[in-house]
Amino acid sequence: MNGMKIGFIGAGKVGFSLGKYLKEHGVNITGYYSKSQNSAKMAADFTDTKTYDSIKNLLKDSDTVFITVPDGVIGEIWENMKNLDIKNKNICHCSGSISSAAFFDAYKYGACVYSVHPLYAISSKFNSYKELSNAYFTVEGSKEHINDIVEIFKNTGSKVIVTSPENKSLYHCGAVVVSNLVTGLYSLGVDILESCGFDKETAQKALSNLFIGNAKSLTEKGPVDSLTGPIERCDISTIEKHICSIKNRSDLKSKENLLMIYLLLSEKLVGIGEEKHPNRDYSKVMEVINNEKHSINL
Repeated sequence: MNGMKIGFIGAGKVGFSLGKYLKEHGVNITGYYSKSQNSAKMAADFTDTKTYDSIKNLLKDSDTVFITVPDGVIGEIWENMKNLDIKNKNICHCSGSISSAAFFDAYKYGACVYSVHPLYAISSKFNSYKELSNAYFTVEGSKEHINDIVEIFKNTGSKVIVTSPENKSLYHCGAVVVSNLVTGLYSLGVDILESCGFDKETAQKALSNLFIGNAKSLTEKGPVDSLTGPIERCDISTIEKHICSIKNRSDLKSKENLLMIYLLLSEKLVGIGEEKHPNRDYSKVMEVINNEKHSINL
């Protein structure tokens, strides 16, 4: 390893998981500081490291510090750290949406600053670290030691992408689309089946294998090779029936929103279909979609 000594401020799911993951791959983890000493002790015990009673003492033993706290607390921690000796220290946070610019005046204090984000839904303090080897990590920040930060994760076998501060929010948006927003789509599917007489629990179970199978295909083969359904086939009749069924059912939840989502995502699928079948004519499908979009002023 590159000899870095890494400490953690914050002992939640991310702090637990990242510390354990790095420690298991031979990285020198000094320990944890948290407002809750009990949480810090639990994380230190979990990683076989040290509990610190102050950020000052953690900084003394660490040349690199990961701030693994909720996004809204990062600025508060930084304000406190600026009054301490952070010269020549690497200060990192793990927010997906906030860039290293959160440490906006770090150069005044001689510190290097980074955002390091695992592109993975960390859900468990004690188990998520086992899956982090499958995650991509994105890194951006000060030029001085960015290669060292990248090397930490590459040495664990992880894939690392170097990005830029101005792309951070849009990058996070991309992650949310395939993570959180998919939950909304799944919920819409459940609502539709409920309108067809399913109870909620049965609707969720009935859709689960379809959802999991499609997700597996997408991750293994990508959107183009995974595309199936009426849009891909240019099945105008089925598409029109879908649209009519949405418009004509008064018992559908969020009917107008559902129609907009159906049309916008169908338009996206047309583009994927054209990539998969460059000789197939999708113009009539687009005509149906555009006519409906126009009717609701999309």
